[in-house]
Amino acid sequence: MRFGTLKLIGLALIGALGSQVASAQEAERHIMAAGAGSTQGLIAEDIAGLGDRCGLPLSVVASKGALESFFGVRNRHNTQFGIVDGDLLNYLSSYKGQNADVKEAVQGMRIMLPLFDAEVHVLAPDNISTLQDLRGKRIGVGEKDSTAYLTSQLMFDILRIPVAERVTGTTDEMIELLRQGEIDAMIRVAGAPVAALADKRIDSTFHLVPITDELLRASYKTVTIPAGMYPYQRTAVQTVAVKTLLMTYEYGTGKNAYYNSSCKAVSDVTSLIVDNIDELRRTGHPKWKDVDLTEIPKGWEIGMCVRKGLDPNYKVSCSQAASSSDNSEYLNLLGERLKK
Repeated sequence: MRFGTLKLIGLALIGALGSQVASAQEAERHIMAAGAGSTQGLIAEDIAGLGDRCGLPLSVVASKGALESFFGVRNRHNTQFGIVDGDLLNYLSSYKGQNADVKEAVQGMRIMLPLFDAEVHVLAPDNISTLQDLRGKRIGVGEKDSTAYLTSQLMFDILRIPVAERVTGTTDEMIELLRQGEIDAMIRVAGAPVAALADKRIDSTFHLVPITDELLRASYKTVTIPAGMYPYQRTAVQTVAVKTLLMTYEYGTGKNAYYNSSCKAVSDVTSLIVDNIDELRRTGHPKWKDVDLTEIPKGWEIGMCVRKGLDPNYKVSCSQAASSSDNSEYLNLLGERLKK
């Protein structure tokens, strides 16, 4: 990775370390996820729904992306959960031994459960056929805390593709800039289908650019977006994906009453998700069908409170009845992974 990327993300980390502490809000349980209406936001709503049916309310807080969600868990009071993308975690793992700010950022952070794969969507006019065609072009890369902002930088660094400008903004703003020809492509990283990318302003003169570069295979999972996923997409498109994960903090030290209550919340929500994974696949966001709870990334610890919730003998104290199913197979697989 080039020094420019390290410096760019390092500065963002320093800013986030200072800004999130001041944004604390009083509530019992919060989960942070990128943007209302996004795949992450809808997955978070499904998780909150499990808590509601159990009499354990969980508030969903919209963030601008992985960085803000990560530091929400790290520093924001009563925010025990955050949905974060694997690219950020890979970066932090790589540099925690070299950078004091990164080392401080990861202190106490824990993996809770792996979630879905977020596909990299590169939307462009028909004259852009590959990522290599973006050399010297202006690219919309989302907001500064977004997954697209980080992932696009990492991908362009790996492929050594210099772009003229990385334009930041909301998805709505990027679509309008693309339509007016003010940017040459836009990047969005989210679980397909992404409702915002079915915008009526995107007509058949635009398409999803295939991502088939061999150099990316070492860092990203190769996936296919099926034909017809979006109105303008007539054929299946190969791309790459970033793993999305549910993060938490290590509250299992019993430091004080807040840690104890937060640890119980983490154990409860862990147990609810695992026990109701089949129901989530039936009735939740379509991306639940792709979730493999055993895909735990290397280099990150599973917290004590999560382990408690994974224990088959752990019982959630619901004030209301919550549906559940027999997921002993998943619990056994998770148990084997945790022993490694």
